[in-house]
Amino acid sequence: MSLIQAENLTKVYGTGDTAVTALDHVNLSVNAGEFVAVMGPSGCGKSTLLHLLGGLDRPTDGSVSIEGQPLAKMSDNVITKLRRRKIGFVFQFFNLIPILSSVENAALPLLLDGTRPAQAKQKAIEWLKKVGLGERLRSRPDQLSAGQQQRVAIARALITEPVLVLADEPTGNLDTKSSDEIAALLQQVVKTWGRAVLMVTHDPRLAAYAERIVFLKDGKIVKETKLDSQGASNSELVAEIMKAIA
Repeated sequence: MSLIQAENLTKVYGTGDTAVTALDHVNLSVNAGEFVAVMGPSGCGKSTLLHLLGGLDRPTDGSVSIEGQPLAKMSDNVITKLRRRKIGFVFQFFNLIPILSSVENAALPLLLDGTRPAQAKQKAIEWLKKVGLGERLRSRPDQLSAGQQQRVAIARALITEPVLVLADEPTGNLDTKSSDEIAALLQQVVKTWGRAVLMVTHDPRLAAYAERIVFLKDGKIVKETKLDSQGASNSELVAEIMKAIA
């Protein structure tokens, strides 16, 4: 059974003459421990797909299931708990709280779920060390580089031991060196820590770290490609495919 399954997933914004179809009957599955990238031009529905898969929005039609459980049958409260415990989110703009330290930011999901502060802090320290920030535990976001801030965000996403990490343009604000480091870290999330990662990106260098790439255009999946090896060396191949479907 797939970890997450989307069937005929459709999202329409507006009604009548002003209706816009952001996603058009998309079928997609992600297996446990798989690294999947979603690519496509701006406005093709990439972020909409991520929001629907993560239960942040409801589809107009179609369904999403996580570990065989359909989201449509869940109340908002149940979906909130599922997101908190089963899904980790990583965003382009990090979404860290400015006045909190790295440890305090990383610990937030556990604190919101009722974990004792001392236990949440210890778990946050463990994950920050795993992502290479053992020396910056007490630093606030404004004392960290953009790449370091994204590492805090990844530690925060992983602290609840989720089965799936959803990453929306995670290197959109980073330079090439930091982007490659974050891509390698996401690869480690899959290969070392056994999580599935579904990542939206427009960057061929980042997508080349994935095992499978799904290409979207006008709200539809137009191509899927499996990569024999993962890493920036595949970026030219990915860029050529993007150019061909544009």
